[in-house]
Amino acid sequence: MFGGIDIIGDLTGHKHARLKGSVVLMRKSVLNLDVTSIGATVIDNVSEFLGRGVTCQLVSSTVVDPNNGNRGKVGTEASLEQWLTTLPSLTAGENQFGVSFDWDVEKMGVPGAIIVKNNHASEFFLKTITLDHVPGHGKIVFVANSWVYPQFKYRYNRVFFTNDTYLPSQMPAALKPYRDDELRNLRGDDQQGPYQAHERVYRYDVYNDLGEPDSGKPRPTLGGSKDHPYPRRGRTGRKSTASDPDAERRLTMLDEDVYVPRDERFGHVKQSDFLGYSIKALVDAILPAIQTYVDLSPGEFDSFEDILKLYEGGIKLPNIPALEDLRKRFPLQLVKDLIPSFGGSGDVLLKLPMPKIIKEDRRGWMTDDEFAREILAGVNPLIIRRLTEFPPRSTLDPSKFGDHTSTITEEHIQKFLEGLTVQEALESNRLYILDHHDHYMPFLIEINSLDDNFIYATRTLLFLRGDGTLTPVAIELSLPELKDGVTAAKSEVYTPATGNGAEAWVWHLAKAYVNVNDYCWHQGVSHWLNTHAVMEPFVIATNRHLSVTHPVNKLLLPHYRDTMNINALARQKLISAGGIFEMTVFPRKYALEITSKVYGSWNLNEQALPDDLIKRGMAVEDPSSPYKVRLMIEDYPYASDGLAIWNAIEQWVSEYLAIYYPDDSVLQADEELQAWWKEVREVGHGDLRDEPWWPEMQTLPELVKACATIIWIASALHAAVNFGQYPYCGYHPNRPSVSRRPMPVPGTPEYEELERDPEKVFVRTITCQFQAIIGITLLEILSSHSSDEIYLGQRDTPEWTSDAKAQEAFKRFGARLTDIEKRVVAMNEDPQFKNRNGPAFPYMLLYPNTSDKKGEAAGITAKGIPNSISI
Repeated sequence: MFGGIDIIGDLTGHKHARLKGSVVLMRKSVLNLDVTSIGATVIDNVSEFLGRGVTCQLVSSTVVDPNNGNRGKVGTEASLEQWLTTLPSLTAGENQFGVSFDWDVEKMGVPGAIIVKNNHASEFFLKTITLDHVPGHGKIVFVANSWVYPQFKYRYNRVFFTNDTYLPSQMPAALKPYRDDELRNLRGDDQQGPYQAHERVYRYDVYNDLGEPDSGKPRPTLGGSKDHPYPRRGRTGRKSTASDPDAERRLTMLDEDVYVPRDERFGHVKQSDFLGYSIKALVDAILPAIQTYVDLSPGEFDSFEDILKLYEGGIKLPNIPALEDLRKRFPLQLVKDLIPSFGGSGDVLLKLPMPKIIKEDRRGWMTDDEFAREILAGVNPLIIRRLTEFPPRSTLDPSKFGDHTSTITEEHIQKFLEGLTVQEALESNRLYILDHHDHYMPFLIEINSLDDNFIYATRTLLFLRGDGTLTPVAIELSLPELKDGVTAAKSEVYTPATGNGAEAWVWHLAKAYVNVNDYCWHQGVSHWLNTHAVMEPFVIATNRHLSVTHPVNKLLLPHYRDTMNINALARQKLISAGGIFEMTVFPRKYALEITSKVYGSWNLNEQALPDDLIKRGMAVEDPSSPYKVRLMIEDYPYASDGLAIWNAIEQWVSEYLAIYYPDDSVLQADEELQAWWKEVREVGHGDLRDEPWWPEMQTLPELVKACATIIWIASALHAAVNFGQYPYCGYHPNRPSVSRRPMPVPGTPEYEELERDPEKVFVRTITCQFQAIIGITLLEILSSHSSDEIYLGQRDTPEWTSDAKAQEAFKRFGARLTDIEKRVVAMNEDPQFKNRNGPAFPYMLLYPNTSDKKGEAAGITAKGIPNSISI
């Protein structure tokens, strides 16, 4: 060895320099679920990678080849050598191979990229390639984290760059053509599709693949029109349906996957794959079995005890062919995870875990205190706003709806205000509202015409008591009523009642109708639209316009992990016509159409937590506050924890971007950044392109705010609305998805039934048995963390950048998150914060969980912020 390289003489006496390195990859079989038994020892012939199986060629960053368009000079091919499987740095399923390159740094320059060719039959996942000792430069790392298919499938060479960071103007001239080629390949604008699994094309399309017009189940195209605006989704290039040329044909094969670029597809080792396949198994096999079970059984719950049997004893499903097929098509361990007992006798037991909301106290969810607490610290703490006028008014068009001012009066609520008048309560910021009236009133005529549906539009007034907790003081239930050419409201107001009599159960039903509204808004808007759907255009635009060497790509890429894939799976199995979403929420076939109407008023700036809180009147600007805003309700767990997380994200983003953009002129001259933002606005969110709120992206603060907001949506906002679903909603009386009967009225047979058997009336009013079992089974999957989850403040590859300043800023970010964890734990243990603890568990959905022990928070934990929307 000399200077970190081998000096080798050949037969002519010349000396050649040799650089040594290592390649870390994972074989397809390790990441493939089509094996007989997950967890069993699988022996693979890794020798297939040796010889000419995989070759690598270094590309110079400093020496150009005039015979190749002045591109960086390319070295000779090097093949993988020995493999080592016991190195402590390797995780399960990884293999490390040696590789040696004929490369003289003095003549060839410093390597800046590498060409990798796969010459055998199947793809593999390439993680990193490391050169250990490059003279004058030390270690050089190429971070790939990409699937490499057999070379014959590509029209181009697969090129990977070092982990150095370059703005376009700073990219070494020898590497610039490779950078431009890679972005051109990812854009794939000359490829029409249908795209194949190995293709790496990021293009946009509208949501025209949800309906099945050939089967009599059309759905409107979402996106591309003023009537149905929507974010764009990834293009698949599939052909049109026979009956509607504007609708994309849906997949017919059960095992076929909707196309997404391969690097966006689940490709990890343990439960992250299981979660995606669990959704397929649920839809394709378990759902038909549940349908058969309900058909064979009475098909209804009669009491809360009936519902508890789902968790305490389970239900026996008939062993129909679809379930037998489940065993053949999916890993055995996955089947056991979904269905604990798959016996040879033909009985199949579906047993669900006990939801946390009833684990310690079976009736705690019924109290007014818990009802109000969940509005601040439940699964949908995003809707409550401070009341500034009384009675509450409507924003509906009076020419279509007339006057929808609330019918709640001062007489209704006066006795619940601790001696204050309504005006005094307003002026002291102690009246709040959960207002779903305008959300649903325009759709209720169509929705209530559906079978087994009876839905109200609701308003709920809440009072902030002296101890800092909220209590509901009135609930208004409204139905549409056609009158004088407009859709007026026919409303009834209910106030709290205690005891076990019929009046108390009427109040419980009023709260249930509110929760039906809130559950569906949570699922369709707070969760699907405002995290999953709005994020996909950013994923597509980033891959199309920001090179992997670009600092903004390196900043945002961890927050895109698996998002396109879970969205594609949702379009295929969950939100499509007749899918689980339409089956289990009350708007049914109108569910996605409603989210389209909401998207028309979406505003990226308002997704930033401080802006959202100020808009809802839950906070006011306060320069003296650590977060520049002051909460109106100090003990608002989602907002309190969220502001700490938001501040940490914003500070990290600000520190990181300042490294690369010393002044605004550098940002303005960044051609990739400007192309990225232009396409996000004009194409990805093109239906809102003319809205005045879009940042012009001319200043660093604009970029910081935009990137911080993207990270917030993908990480903390999604965590807050996703991972509490099963803990709060897994017991559906607490969060029903449907209401089916009107409120019983005194003097009617329905009221007499309520007096005789109130539990039966309650459970027969809300979600039916089939909808409940299917819905909560799905929620169990969606609420689970994978064992290889990567949380906020973590990176999947420690060498994600070679920039020491960026690494140090990231460490500071992690340290702030650790401090936030400690703060959250301390507040949860402090009895003065009464809104943080419910009947069974504290609010920990925004607990960052930055521990390095991956897998310790797997499953349904109701805590932790993953980097991305991956489930």
